[in-house]
Amino acid sequence: MQDQAPIEDLARCAAAGDSGALDRLLTELRPEVVRRCARFLPCREDAEEAAQDVLLQVARHITRFEGRSRFGTWLYTVVANCCRQKYRELKRRAAEQPVVIEPSQAVDPRTTSVIAGSRVDLLEALDRLEREHPQLVAPLVYRDICQLDYAEVAERVGIPLGTLKSRLHEARKQVRPWLSAS
Repeated sequence: MQDQAPIEDLARCAAAGDSGALDRLLTELRPEVVRRCARFLPCREDAEEAAQDVLLQVARHITRFEGRSRFGTWLYTVVANCCRQKYRELKRRAAEQPVVIEPSQAVDPRTTSVIAGSRVDLLEALDRLEREHPQLVAPLVYRDICQLDYAEVAERVGIPLGTLKSRLHEARKQVRPWLSAS
């Protein structure tokens, strides 16, 4: 998605009901969506599964994109939600069907799930943060994982910039020990 203008235009047309624009939008988005999903789910297969979910959600809910913010910002919300849902699904599947790990498989249990291939430490920390401080999750996900700038995050979350920075600081303070303790 080097040039954002055509994507933004396609998104507006697709949101208005242009099915051809939606088809082109989904085709153009796929590589970028896979890349964004890989920030959450480093295992390529997991990221691709989540990307399919994202594209399906975009196709189903494009009419909800009202154009008040950039389409890319709206898309980050869909990506974040689908990736976190995919992680929960993979975690549930792994609990239902445990796998025997061969001693020759060198994995770091703090950061990688052999089943899900996912950042267990980060995703577990996000789940815990959501349970304990739900208002801190969106700022952390949008800024530190999705790498949106502060103004975009504040707009997306619907809070003033100062409040965003305060919540982001608190979120980082909360998850830091959970990530290093894993």
